[in-house]
Amino acid sequence: MNITIDDKSGFCFGVVNAITKAEESLSTIDKVFSLGDIVHNRVEVQRLEKLGLESVNHDKIASLSGESLLIRAHGEPPVTYTIAEKHGVNIIDATCPVVAKLQKSVDDAHKIMKKCGGQVVILGKNGHAEVIGLVGQTDGSAIVIENELDLEKLNFKKPIFLLSQTTQSLSLFERVKSIIIQKAQDNSNVTIMDTICRQVANREPHLKNFSKEHDVIVFVSGKKSSNGKVLFEVCKGVNSRTYNIEDESEIVTEWFEGAKSLGICGATSTPKWIMKRVADAINTIVNK
Repeated sequence: MNITIDDKSGFCFGVVNAITKAEESLSTIDKVFSLGDIVHNRVEVQRLEKLGLESVNHDKIASLSGESLLIRAHGEPPVTYTIAEKHGVNIIDATCPVVAKLQKSVDDAHKIMKKCGGQVVILGKNGHAEVIGLVGQTDGSAIVIENELDLEKLNFKKPIFLLSQTTQSLSLFERVKSIIIQKAQDNSNVTIMDTICRQVANREPHLKNFSKEHDVIVFVSGKKSSNGKVLFEVCKGVNSRTYNIEDESEIVTEWFEGAKSLGICGATSTPKWIMKRVADAINTIVNK
């Protein structure tokens, strides 16, 4: 059986940047604290824990005086920086540059909408770390919508400024945008800013083609990865023999019966080394 690892899968730039900063810091100090898991991948988190990275929640910040705290790629609301500074915590800011730019855009949108009594609307997943950071730029006033049904939260008589979480689906964004324009009483009061990261968004059409090219697809991602859940469904939508695993321990031999080609791919939070390990394990199984 021919086994191919997708060359476009794996860490996005923002994740690479965050992990690089963590590793660089740990080369000079014994302990670095990460505000939440640095990446939504259990195996990679465990690797970094062995180097001295420890995940903590926001309640722990006040007790980290003099320690180093890494802000992961998802970014944080302004209040996090304020609390860290108050308690003498050294910040290692690994916010993805794309997310940082979006935070500035949300802040600008908030100032504009505040003057005219309008609404800042963010297409994204409620409770997601990036979205929490974005809402924080608006003093908590932004309206988060996850789908078309959530648009009922909006007042279409008032100005609307629509932005999006960087990892959202382009097709969903276009649908939401279209509905807002249709329902708005005055289109001149509607501002649309496409803030979706193309490095992530472009993976959807690529993975559709990749999944069609193979008899079986093994999608590797952490259970907590929202990006992983979306991309797995993209693969599953075009290839019913698509299976989602976190690491090689979850492989089921029966998946490969009668298959001549196998494709291995993953989320933006999946390291290449895990996909390679999965490929090696499958190769050992099918060549027994």
